[in-house]
Amino acid sequence: MNQERLEKVWEAVDGGRLQQSLIDMIDIYSPSGKEEDIQLYIEGILQQAGLPVARQEVEAERYNLVATLGTGDPWLYLVGHVDTVPAWDLDAYSASEEWGVVRGLGSADMKGGCAAMLEAWLALASLPAEQQPSVGLLFVVGEEENGDGSARFLEGCQPPWVVIGEPTSLCPCFSHFGYMEVSLITRGRRIHSSLPELGHNAVESMLRFLLLLGQDPLFDQQTRQIVYSIREMSSSRAGFVVPDQCDTFIDLHLPPGVLPQQVRQVMEACAAKAYRTIPELNLEISYDFSSQGYELDNRERFMPLLEEIYPRLNLPLRFNPFRSHSDGNLFFNAGCRPLILGPGSLETAHTADEQTSMSEVEAAARIYAALCLQAD
Repeated sequence: MNQERLEKVWEAVDGGRLQQSLIDMIDIYSPSGKEEDIQLYIEGILQQAGLPVARQEVEAERYNLVATLGTGDPWLYLVGHVDTVPAWDLDAYSASEEWGVVRGLGSADMKGGCAAMLEAWLALASLPAEQQPSVGLLFVVGEEENGDGSARFLEGCQPPWVVIGEPTSLCPCFSHFGYMEVSLITRGRRIHSSLPELGHNAVESMLRFLLLLGQDPLFDQQTRQIVYSIREMSSSRAGFVVPDQCDTFIDLHLPPGVLPQQVRQVMEACAAKAYRTIPELNLEISYDFSSQGYELDNRERFMPLLEEIYPRLNLPLRFNPFRSHSDGNLFFNAGCRPLILGPGSLETAHTADEQTSMSEVEAAARIYAALCLQAD
């Protein structure tokens, strides 16, 4: 690592500019499918700085932004997704700042990371052209839905490394959980609710199956072999009746080494047992999405750098797997090595109290810049 070059880049990181760009990004409502306004904002900042940036069409009025520095093919890309989940309240999603904490939709997931990557990019571009590393910057759409932005990028480019700014509280994550979405439907027999013995309650069947599923060692929350969350449950509504259908959606987060096929086998075995023990069970299981986790064993590219700069930034250096789903799985399956690292935490992401601290966002900008210089 060229220390003089690193110091020049770190001096170019502008905390005031970074905070303003983060607040502006949060104030631009950009749920999945409606990302154009925030992409126009980012594109404008890069163009105003005289930096080249290209649009990569994903579908009509939806596009990624791609930029590069240096010469030759980038060894590393900084990757951020600009979309968020839908607002919990359209009157209360915008940014607020108090005592160095920025709140608002996307502040952690992951506009904090996007703002830090943009600031790192502006700082790197302040170097003379011959000193700029050969790296890339990618802002993608659609991560909160199906990852179509990253999938589009990967059709034509598979860089050796990517750094994805998901909220990790600045913990470098070289390993990543897998993810499955499972939908369950139980069907029963509708009857007036005063005569339940003449019908069959689909909700009761669903609850009994879920209790049976939870007894399997793989789903034991204490051992945390997998992490599963019942995301939604609903039943048919038609007045004062016994429900004849119950729909449930489950999120499953799989540690590296636990394969989606293993989970599927356990669920099928539980279903077979349920049919023997739950009267009149009518159960349908659909595996809507699955992605295997990963663990990178070639960390030496960045380990010495991380061990050097984290103490300089007064940050603890901890390594944990990334427990949520992200585009990291797509990049890994395409042959890239994804390092997940960003400001903010999953604890507040997707909630009405979503937040990140400006100290973490500024530290992230410095870490991203250092990683880019190391990649040269």
